[in-house]
Amino acid sequence: DSIFSPGRLRETDCPPLLLYVRGSLATLGSLQLAIVGSRNASDYGKRNTYWMARELCKAGVTVCSGLALGVDASAHLGALDALDALDAAGSDASVSTVAVLGTGIDRVYPAAHRALFQRIADNGAVVSEFPLGMRAYAYNFPRRNRLISGLSVGVLVIEAAIKSGSLITARYAVEQNREVYALPSLLS
Repeated sequence: DSIFSPGRLRETDCPPLLLYVRGSLATLGSLQLAIVGSRNASDYGKRNTYWMARELCKAGVTVCSGLALGVDASAHLGALDALDALDAAGSDASVSTVAVLGTGIDRVYPAAHRALFQRIADNGAVVSEFPLGMRAYAYNFPRRNRLISGLSVGVLVIEAAIKSGSLITARYAVEQNREVYALPSLLS
């Protein structure tokens, strides 16, 4: 697979014609598992997301998510903290995290994640198929979710609501012949 054209995306029904990338192109070609879920995740959901992302990265799997509040942020943070620990131990691990945006890569959404966005760009990759300057419109996010599942070998859904973007991502994963895993809420 070319690092400029990740093979798993080419396998999808509607691969993007162009990807904008900020960060490491090599990260896009790595083995990835998507972690998506509720923006309003419980402490249980966020703790387990962080732990799973950290352990996946330690095991050599790059974590892919959407930079949203809640589960997405916990997944990115767990992956980045694992990378920091691997670096401190002298490992030359090539895993990290990929953030797929529903905006242009020159826009941070949500704005509160500016520092997280920069940390991902410095240690992994921030990706979008939307042109520079594209704002966060609601109809962009299902397209973004298609890329999250398309880049990954599977999708782990954490505490998703019945009508949520996370389940859109899971549906795309099934259509793309990817594995789907779930961690339901304790309140389910």
